Amino acid sequence: MTENINFEVIIIGGSYAGLSAAMALGRSLRNVLVIDSGLPCNRQTPHSHNFLTQDGEKPAVIAAKARAEVAKYPTVQFLTDLAVSGLQVNGTYAISTQSGKTFRAKKLVFATGIKDNFPDIKGFAECWGISVVHCPYCHGYEIRNQKTGILANGAKAVHVASLVNNLTKDITVFTMGRAEFNAEELEKLRRNNIKIIERSITEMQHVDGQLDNLVFDDGTMQAYDALYAAVPFTQHSEIPAALGCELNEQGYITIDNFYSTTIKGVYACGDNSGMMRAVANAVFSGNFAGAMVNKELTEEHF
Repeated sequence: MTENINFEVIIIGGSYAGLSAAMALGRSLRNVLVIDSGLPCNRQTPHSHNFLTQDGEKPAVIAAKARAEVAKYPTVQFLTDLAVSGLQVNGTYAISTQSGKTFRAKKLVFATGIKDNFPDIKGFAECWGISVVHCPYCHGYEIRNQKTGILANGAKAVHVASLVNNLTKDITVFTMGRAEFNAEELEKLRRNNIKIIERSITEMQHVDGQLDNLVFDDGTMQAYDALYAAVPFTQHSEIPAALGCELNEQGYITIDNFYSTTIKGVYACGDNSGMMRAVANAVFSGNFAGAMVNKELTEEHF
């Protein structure tokens, strides 16, 4: 990239949502900088699904193709670095990076995603995105008709079980302790022959991320093919909150229908601001956010 430090828009996060926003802005000849650390959350997921024209493709291949397409627009520049802080200065924003660089922009787009907080289970991280997954829409078809577990409790477990029940009839809910279901939820699980195990899982035995056995705290083990896990998360970047962007009760960045945060001139798209965690949704939200940023810039200067 050039030595320019002033941009109309800085996009923090250069995966699917960030690149989609960059394309929308690049096509409107906006002067854009995309800052990305090069570590997407789905980097060990072997295939992406439920995305027209890209179904079954490797996520890294989709991202590389997207970046190459966006790079054709001359007003978009890229920086491989980690954004670590942000300040509002005289109506503009200053973003500093891990390497010590500082850039300024009129508008910010955060496409920074979320960070999964894995449970203290040996082998969990190695299986994540391969045989331990978060979403039946993204992965369910590929693990259909397999012996499947759900690592969740209460209403969340029932919700996942209701979706998975159409994909396999061999389902067990692992609550990692005392089950927290009301009478209606228990009846739904019983009626659909879904088992409940309250013992804690201490290890996931696997081969290259492919689940083999679940090991429990009493030393017993059971063979399973796949597991859905509802894990907690935190924002991957602390900059939006530091700038004053509001987070909702679930921990997502609060946005309106136009992807604007609660701080004027700051937008968010992708996994950091919505529950629909999928590549197709990231592309959509980034495209929409980019268009809204361009609209705001246009209204300010026309």
